[in-house]
Amino acid sequence: MWDSEIELPEPADTEGLGAALAAELRAGDLVVLSGPLGAGKTVLVRGIARGLGVAGPVTSPTFVIAREHRPLPDGAGVPLVHVDAYRLGAGGVDVAAELDDLDLDTDLAEAVVVVEWGEGVAERLAARHILVRLHRRPDDVRVADVHRVHAGAGAATEPAP
Repeated sequence: MWDSEIELPEPADTEGLGAALAAELRAGDLVVLSGPLGAGKTVLVRGIARGLGVAGPVTSPTFVIAREHRPLPDGAGVPLVHVDAYRLGAGGVDVAAELDDLDLDTDLAEAVVVVEWGEGVAERLAARHILVRLHRRPDDVRVADVHRVHAGAGAATEPAP
């Protein structure tokens, strides 16, 4: 799944990618999602939530900005913090400052943090992160590129394990 273009013809495929990604995630991991409206970011988070075994329906937290999902008794034991940075920076407010106000670096110690619309801002929360870029082709097939990124390495990615 690393450093390759993955076709996702159906929403179930996008959720399946999220579940597969969840199998690789541990508390302290940051996942940054990028892509236009309708690319499948929230659907991917649903798959991550399913893979982690957390409670609650996963919907876009556009208006609440962040939502925490606690682990179910039979889940992986790792909470999921789902953030939507789309509305941050409205009215000329500094997006980075608003993200800092959410205190997500504290959540990173104990949870998997997934930030929709986070590319270019959320990377500063951790020394390494997973970047998932999603887009939708004209034939309505979603496509994902998944990369491990280290701070200070720019766009350099870590080879897949």
